[in-house]
Amino acid sequence: MPKTLKSAVPAEQVAAERTDVGDRVRALIADIRERGDAAVRDCSAKFDAWSPESFRLSAEEIEKIVARVPGQVLDDIRFVQDQVRTFAQRQRDSLQEFEIETLPGVHLGQKHVPVAAAGAYVPGGRYPLTASAHMTIVTAKVAGVPRVAACTPPIRGEVPEATVAAMHLAGADEIYLLGGVQAVAAMAVGTETVGRVDLIAGPGNAYVAEAKRQLFGEVGIDLFAGPTEVLIVADHTADPFVVAVDLLSQAEHGPDSPAVLITTSEDVAREVLEHVEALLPGMPTRDFAGPAWRDHGEIHVVDDLDEAFALADTYAFEHVQVLTEEPRQALEKMRDYGALFLGPGTCVSYGDKVIGTNHVLPTRGAARYTGGLWVGKYLKTVTYQEVTSSESSVLLGEVCGRAARVELFEGHARSGDVRAVEFRRGELSWNPA
Repeated sequence: MPKTLKSAVPAEQVAAERTDVGDRVRALIADIRERGDAAVRDCSAKFDAWSPESFRLSAEEIEKIVARVPGQVLDDIRFVQDQVRTFAQRQRDSLQEFEIETLPGVHLGQKHVPVAAAGAYVPGGRYPLTASAHMTIVTAKVAGVPRVAACTPPIRGEVPEATVAAMHLAGADEIYLLGGVQAVAAMAVGTETVGRVDLIAGPGNAYVAEAKRQLFGEVGIDLFAGPTEVLIVADHTADPFVVAVDLLSQAEHGPDSPAVLITTSEDVAREVLEHVEALLPGMPTRDFAGPAWRDHGEIHVVDDLDEAFALADTYAFEHVQVLTEEPRQALEKMRDYGALFLGPGTCVSYGDKVIGTNHVLPTRGAARYTGGLWVGKYLKTVTYQEVTSSESSVLLGEVCGRAARVELFEGHARSGDVRAVEFRRGELSWNPA
């Protein structure tokens, strides 16, 4: 049994304190369905104090905005997008199309077809997540999506210039200064000026996540998102100061972001706790990181790494950092995670910002059944069939007739009968003619 040095607040308390946004989001979506652009404009004015003549940026406006971004920022954006593009292209190359002949003249095939239009949501607000433009737009373009509409909110009435530059350089076909539920709903249902898309990807706050959840089915989504999560598995070789810094690096995402340490060393655990308490007061983002650590931080001491990996799997967190003597053991020992970050030279912040793997990852236990956003999310794997042999069509028709009648599907059976009899020039007992 693990020894717990710090635990999170009870789940029931968290649920009681969490604002129920479902009804508000439902009402906003209904209003946008009914009134289109007028409702979108009302929402943007109310929530973002933003009501320009057009939410969509023109090519000239984009050019002027990009020109104001410092050269070093643009160079860094290009560097990171190159990393994301390289990894996404390798993913795309790993997806094979094929055609096989299962019986003489029976040809079965598989193709990967990109969705016609994707929506990319790039969060703004307090933290403009410029990197989300790379993750959503670059990946969609590598998949071959012909139209990518990208939305990001203004920040306190100002244009987020670096984010717009990132969206443009990533290859967005349309850029809208529009945020929140109104952005997601406009892309999902379509308005007079915003064309609807087939799939929406990208992180966001609780309202954005709820809007995606409610609209799922009418539009595809990347995954159901919740607060950022980090879990670190550490042994006696881990540097407690580094562990503390890495835990807090993710806790600053929001006051509800869990940060968990599982370690085989009680000395490491206690030193990490001391470092966190010393570092927090001086963090510029302590108003988020502090409550996150207070309410959702955990430290557990276990007997060995097998127990550590098993316990880590029960969390099924999006980010799992492995600071052990042999970090690659986690590749064999663990199953449930969004992404692994192996060894002291790697950190979750690399995944968030620069390394090239996608940072849109499953949270709230979803890593038990899905991975994160990847190039395949923008592709539909479809199949096709062709029978060119009359003998094979007779065989399949006869089997189809028998199999369908076992299930009492007479119509299906007759489709098989027609082909079995046609190629043999026989008669259909059920045909009155």
